[in-house]
Amino acid sequence: MRTGHLSHAYLIVGPPKAGKGTLAVRLAQALNCTGETPPCEECKNCRRIVSGKHADVITISLLNAVSEEGSSRKEIGIDSIKRLQNDAYLPPFEGKRKVFIIDGAEYLSQPAANCLLKTLEEPPPGVTILLVASREEQLLPTIVSRCQRIELLPVPSATLQIALEEGYSVGTEQARLLSILSRGCPGWALAAIADSDFLEAHYRQVSDLIALEEAGIEQRFAAAAKLTANFSQQREKVDELLVLWLNWWHDVLLVSMGVRDFISHINLENVLEERARLYTMEEINKFLSRLRETRQYLEWNVNPRLVMEVLMLELPSPRIPAKSKGG
Repeated sequence: MRTGHLSHAYLIVGPPKAGKGTLAVRLAQALNCTGETPPCEECKNCRRIVSGKHADVITISLLNAVSEEGSSRKEIGIDSIKRLQNDAYLPPFEGKRKVFIIDGAEYLSQPAANCLLKTLEEPPPGVTILLVASREEQLLPTIVSRCQRIELLPVPSATLQIALEEGYSVGTEQARLLSILSRGCPGWALAAIADSDFLEAHYRQVSDLIALEEAGIEQRFAAAAKLTANFSQQREKVDELLVLWLNWWHDVLLVSMGVRDFISHINLENVLEERARLYTMEEINKFLSRLRETRQYLEWNVNPRLVMEVLMLELPSPRIPAKSKGG
């Protein structure tokens, strides 16, 4: 922007809640800002963009996507991209530049991705396209190659802790917990600050996972059925749950190896110790591999209930019963 060599398209990648969507909105503000130091966040354009009401900044996501006719999975369909193309050739209505944000670009259908590719190859003047993706490997290589790539890495926990303390008046202990538990993703930490039930829901999911380890096969299959009901409408939530499971089992692995300085559930160390004693290293590693495979199979559109049932079969059961309170 400073040199006048702005690219027509950017690909913003990084883990969920790393700040990708926020960066995309800030860039859209900067491109349309009328203040002295863009984005000023005070001018009319900046305010309308952040509220989602600006006519020249259009967001396409799974929430407002038009899926392919007859498709069973929720995705960003070709009709959504055709609308983008039609709007792109219209002049700005109230701002300086038209900006299109494709949030969740990895969910573009194959026809939609091919349609978008044509726009990226011959972009209209005065248009910036921002693709936001958590799973870059799901994008067509030809789309990636036609964008300037911006990667958002996890923020070091010490840096995030200071930001939470100074910018959001969070107490030192709570800021430390959130900075580590979020694994360096500011959006996760801020969601926990804004919603008092957020952390409670997180720990409830951990408790549900532990309960599944000790459950019978019928209960496990019932959980798989519940998770995959209306899967096309909640695939992101299922993936977030699988990531949580990955992080939890990774912590179990670290405790099992005696490397406790790097666990993320620092306030559940006693629970992690108990779980680590119940499994062999081979069992832990095998289930971590199965979790990664499950995420991949779901991306490949394999039958979600079948995939989750296989995961439940692979979920190890404790070798010895958990200690009772009196034991």
